[in-house]
Amino acid sequence: MYLGIDIHKRYAQVAVMDENGKIDREVRVENANLDKIAQEYAGSEAAIEATSNYYPIHDTLSEYLDVTVAHPGKLKLIADSDKKTDRVDAKELARMVRLGSVPESYVPTDEIRECRALVRGRQKLVESRTEYANKIHGLLADHGITRKVKPLSVEGREFLRELSLSTPWDALLTAHLEVIETLTEEIERLEATIEERAGSLEETQLLMSIPGVSYYSALMIYAELGEIDRFDRDKEVVSYAGLNPVIRESGDSRFEGGISKRGASGLRWILVQCTNVAVHTCQDTYLSRFYNRLANRKSSKEAMVATARKLLVSIFHMLDRKEVYDPPGVSA
Repeated sequence: MYLGIDIHKRYAQVAVMDENGKIDREVRVENANLDKIAQEYAGSEAAIEATSNYYPIHDTLSEYLDVTVAHPGKLKLIADSDKKTDRVDAKELARMVRLGSVPESYVPTDEIRECRALVRGRQKLVESRTEYANKIHGLLADHGITRKVKPLSVEGREFLRELSLSTPWDALLTAHLEVIETLTEEIERLEATIEERAGSLEETQLLMSIPGVSYYSALMIYAELGEIDRFDRDKEVVSYAGLNPVIRESGDSRFEGGISKRGASGLRWILVQCTNVAVHTCQDTYLSRFYNRLANRKSSKEAMVATARKLLVSIFHMLDRKEVYDPPGVSA
């Protein structure tokens, strides 16, 4: 039997298809009861979509079923369906798994999941803190205060605490500052955990040998990239990060556009950040030479993205060979 399981927050729609492609059963069940369905069809193949809550469901189903996780962005047949319902989606997943045509998505290990939770959690806290800093900037602008203040700095917050605003703006300013203080403390605590985790892993220790790569960025690269042995070539890693150029060919003409951006956006973002530090702050010879050469004929943004792609290729070979950062031609 072949099972297509369309997962939602609290329930799942299940379609069971036989060897001949006939729907044998359709049922809607609570996610908590999916293990009963899995036991009933133990040994069968199943497909689920990579939703936000698929980890525990995948782990539960995998105890009894051969589960394939489908990449949501590549499920074109479901996405383009004129009649899109839970039943249609479940049956389509069952059909795909029967035909062996499920566009498979990577399922990270427990270790990778934990690392992702840490770095993504920190990122959310930082984004929240920035949101409240922007609220303060807006509050100051509304009161005609033009002085440049950095609410995220200690000096900036000291200035803001002494600032006298009328009611109720004074209460709002105090509330925003308290939120920033609390988030800062939580971020620092989380960073200590991230530093400890990054220091304990061979992969992140290798990554930290790259100029501009810190504990946090090393753990984020590792978490978003996953196990390196699932890639056969550096081109696959580049494509996974969405840093591969879009190429269009027609007849004798060939056009190379910007990057595809079809991939791990978090990985792409952190690579660009690390590259920027390596080039402009650490002045890494290998990356700086490449960047400066490109910057003479392209925009700085295009040059930076291309240099990030070059860094990712180096990272692939470093992790694949378990070697520290030692780019060619630098020591010569």
